[in-house]
Amino acid sequence: MFINILIVLLGVATGMLVNYLADVLPLRRRFSKPLCTACQADMPPVNYWLWPRRCLACGKHRCWRVWLVEAIYAVLAIWLWQTPLEKIGFWGGWLLLAYFGVVVVIDIEYRLILHPVSLVGVVIALGLGWISNGLPSTLIGGAVGFGVMWLLYMLGELVMRLVARLRGETVDDVALGFGDVNLSGVLGLLLGWPGIVVGLVLAIFIGGAVSLLFMLGMALTRRYRLFMALPYGPFLIAGAVIVLFFRSSVIGYLLGN
Repeated sequence: MFINILIVLLGVATGMLVNYLADVLPLRRRFSKPLCTACQADMPPVNYWLWPRRCLACGKHRCWRVWLVEAIYAVLAIWLWQTPLEKIGFWGGWLLLAYFGVVVVIDIEYRLILHPVSLVGVVIALGLGWISNGLPSTLIGGAVGFGVMWLLYMLGELVMRLVARLRGETVDDVALGFGDVNLSGVLGLLLGWPGIVVGLVLAIFIGGAVSLLFMLGMALTRRYRLFMALPYGPFLIAGAVIVLFFRSSVIGYLLGN
């Protein structure tokens, strides 16, 4: 019972860290004092981390995302403690989940995958990928992940420019950002070869399904516009999580077992 309480507290603390990084990195590009994302004023640490979690300058409370992320990580901590990854164990898996959380939250809120975050991901993925898959598989996976997504990035940019030219409209968005290319390389190091292929295929299917539902929803509410796009980082992360944490189930399903 006591160990479960400690694990839940670890989950909440990790969620708090993910929230902090998602708040300060996109706005200040560095570690800094806690801040209000609404007015960007510094917040007292106790006010920011504990209570009342409200900005003294503008009066706004921290957004609902803060509580959601902390609750999710509390649940994930218990789940991972009971089912740790085979080769990298609980702590390796926990490091990955914390990193994934930072990437996902920032990409959803800012449509941005920061280059320093990608560089940190390279270090984490290279080490854990080496342990899990061996160095050759890790390096090949990184090259394939980066290369495939770079080709898709170039193709998407070309298609959007051609369509925009035909319609006489300006492109204000992109199908993929180069941060997605970097992230795919990071995930390639982590999943290795041929795991990255499965991860990318899953990401494409998940992204396609979610994007279709999103476009249908926007069309039904008459808010759809040309070139609307969702952040792709969460789909790449989702594909990687399935391969990492549910590899045996996925392989069994694909083989019909």
